[in-house]
Amino acid sequence: MKLLRVGTEGSERPALLDADGALRDLSGVVPDIDGALLADDAALERVRAAADAGDLPLLDATGLRIGPPLGRIGKIVCIGLNYHDHARETGAEPPSEPVMFMKAPDTVVGPNDTVLVPRASRKTDWEVELAVVIGRTARYLESVEDGLAHVAGYAVAHDVSEREFQIERGGTWDKGKNCETFNPLGPWLVTADEVADPQDLALKLWVNGELKQDGTTAEQIFPVGEVVRYLSQFMTLYPGDVINTGTPAGVALGAPEPKPFLRAGDVVELEIEGLGRQRQEFKDA
Repeated sequence: MKLLRVGTEGSERPALLDADGALRDLSGVVPDIDGALLADDAALERVRAAADAGDLPLLDATGLRIGPPLGRIGKIVCIGLNYHDHARETGAEPPSEPVMFMKAPDTVVGPNDTVLVPRASRKTDWEVELAVVIGRTARYLESVEDGLAHVAGYAVAHDVSEREFQIERGGTWDKGKNCETFNPLGPWLVTADEVADPQDLALKLWVNGELKQDGTTAEQIFPVGEVVRYLSQFMTLYPGDVINTGTPAGVALGAPEPKPFLRAGDVVELEIEGLGRQRQEFKDA
């Protein structure tokens, strides 16, 4: 299933994109798309049954904003340097264990919402990423298979980053990752049963129409199941938590000088095979 949330910011309603590409209203079946729904097999089955029976009302998509596909996100855990080609382009050694940092849930915006370039920013960068959404509480998982079994679905994430704040200003990476609007998510959550192999997905990103990133999740150093297993050794993952699993080569940081960092007026588009497409215009904060 392709689950999404539509409407004005703060007033989104749950919806479903059916097999014909039509938008269907889920608000009569479930109150929201969130961790509570993803952990409730009976509620998910009601959604599937209503969709299969054709009982869901159509929504007019004309001019309708698509919001983040999840409400009430618990936490966003991010994996850095998780693609062999990205490590090579930045001159970094592939890590022996996943590199972890956090983004606050309030960085999340809709897939086509405006992204704000922070005040005094000189090095705002792009990163297309596969987002993993947890569907079952995960503690001390023992295998890659266990990790995959705790995934509810997948989505497109844009891990926008300010590299000067992240790398040159001291401390952890978090200050370059948590600026307002720095995590567009969506357009929809694709349930795990519809993603045959999360390690065989094409990722692409364009800046002002120019292809910058053209990668595959096959390049991940730590695959999805291992990332979930690993993180569960250090924290409890709950339904509705999100994991951004890293970006392939092609970011501005890895480009020759002068590096083409983002400015107000730039337009970034990104997509992951089978998971949908985003488009953001960048403006000054």
